[in-house]
Amino acid sequence: MDRGEEGERVEVVTVRYHTAMTYKAILRGNRLEWSDEKPEGLSPERELPVIVTILDEPVSPGQGSRMAEALRRLANAGGVRGIEDPLQWERDSRRERPLPGRD
Repeated sequence: MDRGEEGERVEVVTVRYHTAMTYKAILRGNRLEWSDEKPEGLSPERELPVIVTILDEPVSPGQGSRMAEALRRLANAGGVRGIEDPLQWERDSRRERPLPGRD
C-alpha cells in the first residue's frame, strides 16, 4: 500500500503486457474465448485494446479430395503444356531476382 496526496491508502497494481503478444481464441458474437494460453493478469472489468485478425475458414473435408482429383486429371492430361522444359522453368523460377520496390 502507498499513501495518496492527502494521506489516504492507495493500492498500486502493476500489470505488465508485452507488446503485440499473440493468443489463440474463438470469436463468438462479440466475445473472445481463449483456446489455449490466455493472457495473465486480465480481469473481467479491465478494458484492453486488441487487434483481431479473422483467419480463413477451415478447409472442408471434401475440398482436399477435389483438389487431389483436379491435380490427378492435370497429370493424366500431360501436365502444363505451356512449359517446354520443366527443369529449366524450375531453375529460372528459383533464380534470385531483385525484389519489387527495392534497389
